Amino acid sequence: MKKKKSFAGPEVIGWREMVGLPDYGIKTLAAKIDTGARTSALHAVDQRIFEKDHQIWVRFIIPIPNRRRGIRVEAPVSDERDIKNTGGVPERRLIVRTALVLGRHHWHIDVSLANREKMEFDLILGRTAVRDRGMLVNPRRSFLLGDPAPPTSAEREEER
Repeated sequence: MKKKKSFAGPEVIGWREMVGLPDYGIKTLAAKIDTGARTSALHAVDQRIFEKDHQIWVRFIIPIPNRRRGIRVEAPVSDERDIKNTGGVPERRLIVRTALVLGRHHWHIDVSLANREKMEFDLILGRTAVRDRGMLVNPRRSFLLGDPAPPTSAEREEER
């Protein structure tokens, strides 16, 4: 008797999900999954460029709701590019690379730094962040994966 091959199919995620940004000390943050946006965007204020070890870095603050002070971050700049804002107007933005935790999944993404204080979500996950991850976005559902799970030691080794 032949065994049937099981096909799990793509993992379904909602149009909103809780994510973690462990490089920045953020365990949970609501993110909008926006397949209309190519690049992810993170709410960052007080951006200051500086040089460190012959490389361009940026120092910025991630405002945290219900906290007097935001999270201060320093990160190497991986790129600088023109990205259209929500009004369709190109803006020159700094790009940084950071770890992302979505459910039990962990990988690195590029995010543009933008002032998103008038937006509902502090983080937009663009299509390049979720492309090739075997995920399908259900626009009718939200928070399907639950809180981000910290990586196991084996997963940390695998990421390196």
